[in-house]
Amino acid sequence: MTYCLGIITRHGLVFAADSRTNAGVDYISTYQKLFDFSDPGQRVILLATSGNLSITQAVLNALHQDLKLKESDNLHTLSTLYNMAQYVGNKMRHIQSQERPWLEKDRIDYHCTLLLGGQVQGEAPGLFMIYSQGNFIQATPETPFLQIGETKYGKPILDRALSFDTSLEEAAKCGLLSIDSTMKSNISVGPPIDLVKYETDSFVLRYQLKLGVGNSYLAKIRQRWEVALRQAFEHMPDIEWESAETPLEAGDSS
Repeated sequence: MTYCLGIITRHGLVFAADSRTNAGVDYISTYQKLFDFSDPGQRVILLATSGNLSITQAVLNALHQDLKLKESDNLHTLSTLYNMAQYVGNKMRHIQSQERPWLEKDRIDYHCTLLLGGQVQGEAPGLFMIYSQGNFIQATPETPFLQIGETKYGKPILDRALSFDTSLEEAAKCGLLSIDSTMKSNISVGPPIDLVKYETDSFVLRYQLKLGVGNSYLAKIRQRWEVALRQAFEHMPDIEWESAETPLEAGDSS
């Protein structure tokens, strides 16, 4: 399992991803999930992956090959992020059409999901989620984040703390807390954590971090967040119980 997150605000983009693909009592493996396909000065392109590792690696290799061979359609020639989402989705469809019968034969889950985000000269930053079927959706000011992988544990803080007007620095902290909440509840998500912050119209990635196991900043924000949550809980008003005029009926034991 994995957890990747993309956030878009009026100030730019934040991407965050864990690196754990499998976890067990005596086996943990890690693979990078966040990738940079940028052409500095012209376009910033980020891609995050979750799902079947063989499929996502094949998609990444196909994208790199098109760049290396200077194919007419590649991540450096397509004029919009929308066109890139279509292009990546088509790559995924093609690879799955080849591999799916063999994976299904052995009951192996072939599904995968990608996040594509960045900015091309002449248009605003964008963020897309590309589904296993090759279709996609786009983040909006009303829904300024997209998640893939193990999403449920890290979603509540995003729903409560994020908006399209949130500063990039606050969005980055919110993204890290979202990942930390997921790691706290699910051992299949874990470090190293890749974090990227992109400023609108800069067309270069100036802010990148890889936070490994035992990183002091990760430990600090986890400790402070847990203290803050306990303090907030302790200050919640007591429940105003009322005597029930009619007691609850006993369940039917028959």
